[in-house]
Amino acid sequence: MQELDPFVFFAVFQEMLGFWLWLLLAVAALGIGSFVYALVKDRGIRAGRFVYAQIVGIAGGFAALFFMWWITSSSIRDVGGAIDVVLVLAIWVGGFLGGTILSYGLMGLTGRSRRETPVVTRIPADTKAA
Repeated sequence: MQELDPFVFFAVFQEMLGFWLWLLLAVAALGIGSFVYALVKDRGIRAGRFVYAQIVGIAGGFAALFFMWWITSSSIRDVGGAIDVVLVLAIWVGGFLGGTILSYGLMGLTGRSRRETPVVTRIPADTKAA
């Protein structure tokens, strides 16, 4: 194999995941679309929502590991060499990023935008505290 062909990777993933590949791609498209919509609606990233999304992302990383171990009929005991550790870390990071993006986007779809935040009324300067 002299050159890197992305279709080979796609064929391997299709063979390994089957139906699950298409479901994962659909969820990824939903997550990216909702994330972009939330960014446009809020005109930027909201820090509080992003922190909650990262907490959900941690669970998403572990869910990705368990999903891949379920698909491949293996477990943590089968991790043997350095490349296996790199692959486990890559799967966890992918699940973390996917979970963070998906949860941020879904929170953005269900939450209020900055334009809809209530206006805080100010106390007039001429009133003095007793």
